Amino acid sequence: MKNPLARARGLGSAGSGVENWIRLRVTAVGNAILAVWFIWFVKKSLQLSHADFTALLAQPLNAILMILFIISVFIHATLGCREIVEDYFHIEWMKISKLVGIYLFFFATGIACIFSVLKIAL
Repeated sequence: MKNPLARARGLGSAGSGVENWIRLRVTAVGNAILAVWFIWFVKKSLQLSHADFTALLAQPLNAILMILFIISVFIHATLGCREIVEDYFHIEWMKISKLVGIYLFFFATGIACIFSVLKIAL
């Protein structure tokens, strides 16, 4: 018969949460910085025709910033969804299947977005 404190002693923290926490904060800062550019880009492109929009996106600085924004947003979304699944799914096979689905979905959509920008820019 152990009391709750005795059962909890020695279990401690797994130690892996700090890395995810830091990654989430770094991508959040990156998203905030790049969102300022993205809002400017969207505001500037609202009145443009399709040809003018593609010319604006094809400029090297805009294409690079768009790709960085896509990468940062998709990494941040993956980490956020991963944290939700790890916190609220307690059945191991369901947790693993959700995580695999999340990784595949965000990887595929991120690659598709980056490919689209590169196709316009190059």
